[in-house]
Amino acid sequence: MKFTAYQKIIIGILAFLQFTIILDFMILSPLGALLMPTLNITADQFGLVVSVYAFSAGVSGILAAGFADRYDRKRLLLFFYGGFVLATLFCGLAPNYHFLLGARMMTGLFGGVIGSITMAIATDLFPLETRGRVMGFLQTAFAASQVLGIPAGLYLSNHWGWHMPFLMIVAISSAVGVLIMLVMKPIRGHLALQKKGDNPFRHIFQTVSKSNYLVAFVTTALLSTGGFMLMPFSSTFNVNNLKIPMESLPYIYLFTGLCSIFTGPIIGRMSEKVGYFRMFCFGSAVTTIMVIIYTHLTVTPLYMVVIVSAVMFIGIFSRMIPSSALMSAVPDPASRGAFMAVSSAVQQISGGVASLLAGYIVIARPNEPIERFDILGYVVVGATAFTVVMMYQIDRRLKKDPRILKKDVLR
Repeated sequence: MKFTAYQKIIIGILAFLQFTIILDFMILSPLGALLMPTLNITADQFGLVVSVYAFSAGVSGILAAGFADRYDRKRLLLFFYGGFVLATLFCGLAPNYHFLLGARMMTGLFGGVIGSITMAIATDLFPLETRGRVMGFLQTAFAASQVLGIPAGLYLSNHWGWHMPFLMIVAISSAVGVLIMLVMKPIRGHLALQKKGDNPFRHIFQTVSKSNYLVAFVTTALLSTGGFMLMPFSSTFNVNNLKIPMESLPYIYLFTGLCSIFTGPIIGRMSEKVGYFRMFCFGSAVTTIMVIIYTHLTVTPLYMVVIVSAVMFIGIFSRMIPSSALMSAVPDPASRGAFMAVSSAVQQISGGVASLLAGYIVIARPNEPIERFDILGYVVVGATAFTVVMMYQIDRRLKKDPRILKKDVLR
């Protein structure tokens, strides 16, 4: 099935929107070396600034679930995106630590819901058989933020201070917001399916109590666990264990991101052809092999680390894209927004918990090799294997649902 001109424009808008959200989440960590001495804060205080976004995003996702299906999705998106842009502006204008901490909390409250609204819109507008390509394009926003956003943000911060990357995000996000207002049509098809007199709290309870939804939420938590466990310590592992020079780290992110940008749409198209679950199994196999290889590396040349990292991310993308497409088919149209909001909250919270657990597993000392990183790899492999079992259950349930191809698309 080919996309219409309007659908192509919507995919582009949603991809740019995702780019701004992910970039805002990722940009703070690389700014730590500049931000801590400027604001005269400790590493613990900086860690709190980073983590407060994830936890506030998780809380807002749960709270928003009760209202996610009660409004036009375009208006809901503009409301939260407007709050996100304003909060990011406050980050760029923050004069001290406490102001920045409050601004990051506000950013998480608004930005944490936007991803779920984006997924609900994509699910409403695109049938299941084309959703692999849609998810492929949307997931490239993560890679694009690595390749384009983070280097640009670091360049601006080095020349004009740590405030400037946030002001850059505000400028880009404002342009995206104008496009949403002018181009996107109202999305109200789900409103006719709402029950009269149904209050938000009952809507949340009904969403989290359905058995097939619970299976999806547990799977989402495990998917997030695998990714967030390796991420916090990968840079330190590359430098202290693999002996990659600090100035060479950008090359790893650059080539890995470029590889992900080009392979994301291909993986999406292949997912539609071979089947989402089969592609997920392929991605899980590649991820398992490459995680074991990566976590057992010793001193390694830069080119080899780049190759291993790029192939590992191909495996990760081969899991993320088909799993997103399959998950989007789980909820009924009447509760799709609530399902996506809870799923996003689960993803944020489980990612934070996974990072915390990873800190207890590994032993990291300043300027010394990380110990027990291989054990961390085995935990990730175990979580990966368990998600295959869970995704099989989801795929089997969806194939037994006779409404699956009829209930998906709304206008």
